[in-house]
Amino acid sequence: MAKGSQLSQLKSALSHAGITGNNSQNGKKRKRSAPQEKEKEKRAAKLDEIQRKLNPFDLKVTKLKHDVGGRKLKGVTGKPAQSKTAGIEQRKKTLLKEYEERHRTGGIIDRRFGENDPTMSLEERMLERFTKERQRASKGVAFNLEDEDELTHYGQSLSKLDDFDDIGLEEEDEDDETGRINEDIVKYTHFGGFDDDEDEDNGEPARKKSKAEVMAEIIAKSKGHKIRRQMEKEEGENVRHELDQAFDSLRSLLYAPDPSATGSNSTPLGAPGPSLSVAIPETALVATEKTANYDQAVRELAFDKRAKPKDRTKTEEELAVEEKEALEQAEKRRRKRMLGLEDSDSENEGRSKKRQRGGDDLEDDFNNEELGWNGLGTGLEGAHSGEEESDDDGTGDSGESAQGADEDDSEEGDDHEDQDDEELVRTSQKRSLSSLKGKGKELPFTFPCPSSHEELLEIVDTVNDDDVPTVIQRIRTLYHTSLAADNKFKLQGLIGVLIDHILYISSPPKPSFSVVSSLFPHLAALTKAYPIQSAEHFNRKLVLMHKNLKRGLSQGALQPEAKTWPGSAELTILRIIGSLWPTSDMNHAVVTPTRILMGAYLELARVRSLSDITSGLFLCTIFLQYEQLSQRFVPEAVNCLVNSVLHLAPSKYQDASQLPGSFPSPDFRSTNCRHLTLDAKMAKGLKIQQPDLNDLLTNQNHDAASKLNLLALSLDLLGRYANISKGLEAFVEVFDPINQILQNLKLEKFEDDLQARATSTKEIIERLLKFTRQSRRPLMLQAHKAIPIPSYVPKFDSTSSSYLRHQDPDKERNEAAKLRNEYKKERKGAIRELRKDARFLAGVQQAQQKEKDKGYRERMKRVFGSLESERAEEKAMEREKAKEKKRAGRK
Repeated sequence: MAKGSQLSQLKSALSHAGITGNNSQNGKKRKRSAPQEKEKEKRAAKLDEIQRKLNPFDLKVTKLKHDVGGRKLKGVTGKPAQSKTAGIEQRKKTLLKEYEERHRTGGIIDRRFGENDPTMSLEERMLERFTKERQRASKGVAFNLEDEDELTHYGQSLSKLDDFDDIGLEEEDEDDETGRINEDIVKYTHFGGFDDDEDEDNGEPARKKSKAEVMAEIIAKSKGHKIRRQMEKEEGENVRHELDQAFDSLRSLLYAPDPSATGSNSTPLGAPGPSLSVAIPETALVATEKTANYDQAVRELAFDKRAKPKDRTKTEEELAVEEKEALEQAEKRRRKRMLGLEDSDSENEGRSKKRQRGGDDLEDDFNNEELGWNGLGTGLEGAHSGEEESDDDGTGDSGESAQGADEDDSEEGDDHEDQDDEELVRTSQKRSLSSLKGKGKELPFTFPCPSSHEELLEIVDTVNDDDVPTVIQRIRTLYHTSLAADNKFKLQGLIGVLIDHILYISSPPKPSFSVVSSLFPHLAALTKAYPIQSAEHFNRKLVLMHKNLKRGLSQGALQPEAKTWPGSAELTILRIIGSLWPTSDMNHAVVTPTRILMGAYLELARVRSLSDITSGLFLCTIFLQYEQLSQRFVPEAVNCLVNSVLHLAPSKYQDASQLPGSFPSPDFRSTNCRHLTLDAKMAKGLKIQQPDLNDLLTNQNHDAASKLNLLALSLDLLGRYANISKGLEAFVEVFDPINQILQNLKLEKFEDDLQARATSTKEIIERLLKFTRQSRRPLMLQAHKAIPIPSYVPKFDSTSSSYLRHQDPDKERNEAAKLRNEYKKERKGAIRELRKDARFLAGVQQAQQKEKDKGYRERMKRVFGSLESERAEEKAMEREKAKEKKRAGRK
């Protein structure tokens, strides 16, 4: 191709190909040897070749790594510009059509006559359709004489008329033999029927009117209708005018002042007063017409304030404020009722009182005493009805009665026994004064937030135990966090006060576990709101409990006065901790110290009485609750259960040295524990029941029934601990000695229910031991692949074909690999096509937006142009006016 610009190259190529230039030879026209179609094809091919050579970027060539002669490969050369253009054209035909019709909804509407009318029968539908079809078919054949429709004249069918009917030819009379024609026929039919002056007296039909007469009649009718419409319009205007005149009187009634607010001059409701009728004297109407402005009154009515929605969803802060205000108002009313004061008239003025329920409103559940103060309760009788009910906090998995854990009285003072004695005195005083609380006194609605337990005791001093949760609920409502900035710190302090009060009411001699259960939801809610502060309060109590344990151990673990086992207060707090905090965590700020403390109780404390065994069994129950999800092994609990069975049940063992296994049993057959063994004669006829924890912890004299219940509980807990420890590696070594101890118990003389309980526990442990032994495998050396010796011999491939190297000998695996490769290839292609579609649609949307913007700009130009032209005309007129003023001033 010649050098130079692209234009010169194009001219040279066209001339060289014979497309342009002089193609004649020696001045003679060359004859065409080929048909014209083939010439066109050759010409198009030459033009394509020239275009391809001029733009080398239209051709994309993929370089082959190994070029083999004679081999034809697909995809080596490509034309990206042409393929892109073809893709765009294809998308215009398919994707663009779908995009333009995306909001269209197609469907078939059944327009058949009567199809959607349920009142028409099938025969009626068919008849109506046939009628419509005939009417549609007869539109174009109105003048077809071959149609079978009958022709009519003046409403009569022509087929039914005789040719000589009604033409004046009368039948010949039989008596008339002359054969003459009637003279009337000759007059009106032969040559006298076209006279304009017809004799109407003869009863003949009226003649046909002329065109002038018809037009005159139409004009007259039109004028008559026009006059009638004018009269109706005038009547409407008169009525409207009368309404406008009467509207002034209505407006005076609408905007009249309130008669009740006029003072002494107002007329009572029942007294005779001036008439408010619409009728007004004529003088007043004339004065009103002069002063009233109808348009102004209409505007006032149009711009009246519109109604606004009142029932808006309130936020948590607004609800808290409303509850606080309701409690304060209820407290004010209660104080006024208490002092015998009535509400002043100024407070009740303007208030619309709600009608109270009476005898006319009787229903099935009518009770006049149930009406409370704004739904907040009526005092002592109904205060506890709205509190949440919760499960008894002391109910263990073994079926024990509800118990709680509180701080021992000695915990209130760290290391001083004098302070412990003072706390015990306070407790006894509280229990003795509890009977003095008035039941008929109304419960207040507002209380101060206590910062210490002493302040809370002052608040609930005259309140029944059942109403204490109501007091706590009202304190939480009055001191909600959203009401004041320091309420958060007051509620955080309330957590410690509640913990102290729970310890207080669950302490001997009369613990109230029902109040503990009712206070637990409030403590749980505060703990959820402030977990860090709650954890600090609980940790302080755990530290005090640990100090009490160390002080008791320092006095002597076997001394009767040493407090080494937890009482009902400590057990309550331990149980509450398990219900408030997650016990399955490996490390927890509250649960981990609690677990360590309970293990210390079970490990270090010595058994001296049946109360100690009761406390230990409840600790085992709490441990079982803690480890229900994590299923960790607790050796202290298992050891406590085994020792409890050995202390309570008679067995073949006489000394601790005869016991199988390695369980520490320092108190077995000791002096303090010999009286704990259950006697078969004393237990004869007794049935197993749930042990009473309160009675067992407070009373020192216990009968055979208590021992029987504790023994059954110990056996039940052993089976449960075996179930949660079945995944332990050393399960056989731990529970095989326990199984031997159960087999050597002497329970033949006891009742059947105790023997069945022991047999069930033994069967559970034996079955688990059997499964564990079957799952065990002997210890063997580690089996691993032999380590090969290092070799430096080169690796030779038997084949040099890459195709065979990549082929898997497994046919299924090979097919799966092919499918994966094909899926990967198709996925890439689909992603590529989706991206191209998205790019195409983006271009279409951009073009549409450009068209919208262009149209908007054109409209704005037209608007601005019209405004500018108007403004120019306005300025020209102003200039003309200014010139005229100047001329007028000169004159």
